[in-house]
Amino acid sequence: MAVKTSKKAKIKFDKSEAAMRVKKIWPILKKTYPDAKSALNFKDPLQMLIATILSAQCTDARVNIVTSNVFKKYKSAADWAKADLKHIESDIRSTGFYRNKAANIKNASKVIIEQFDGKVPDTMEELVSLPGVGRKTANVVLGSAFGRPAIACDTHVIRLSRRLGLSANSDPVKLEFDLAEILPKRIWTVFSHALILHGRAICKARKPDCDNCPISKYCPAAFKPDLW
Repeated sequence: MAVKTSKKAKIKFDKSEAAMRVKKIWPILKKTYPDAKSALNFKDPLQMLIATILSAQCTDARVNIVTSNVFKKYKSAADWAKADLKHIESDIRSTGFYRNKAANIKNASKVIIEQFDGKVPDTMEELVSLPGVGRKTANVVLGSAFGRPAIACDTHVIRLSRRLGLSANSDPVKLEFDLAEILPKRIWTVFSHALILHGRAICKARKPDCDNCPISKYCPAAFKPDLW
């Protein structure tokens, strides 16, 4: 006889409660991760853009190893645009999915030269017009490279936002808009970074360490495996 499996429980979402929860957890996260920022190394918006493209399905640590070399070789959008695609692929191979990444980097660089005078654009609309650049990548660049309020919804932000009951959405774009409604705009960028750090250190995907989580008392999913 087949054993019936129950559907995974869902965390109840209420926008007003989510906004109140943010007010409670943010001071704790801010104190816990006072230097929350992107783990990717960069010196300018172009480097941030390239590093973020390379970070897809790859660790930040690996990306930093790769960029420590490639940023010495390719110093401008023109360098990337005129480089042989096979050479770019070889240089970034260890980040995975290197063929797609190399094509996106080269093509985005061409557009930056042709349409933006060789400078990375600083608006969401212009950034997402670049080949291979979606809202997540654009938000990372806007928040980290340009200092604009931006919510970057990576896997950690998606997981923690749902566990904390800050959104019922797993779609990164819908989640971004949900968070934008309940987070003060001034903390959009740093809140995202804090959630990422917390996701890596404590609230891990398979086994969150609720016993040592400083915000567990405000988390609907704490100590409830069915909600993980």
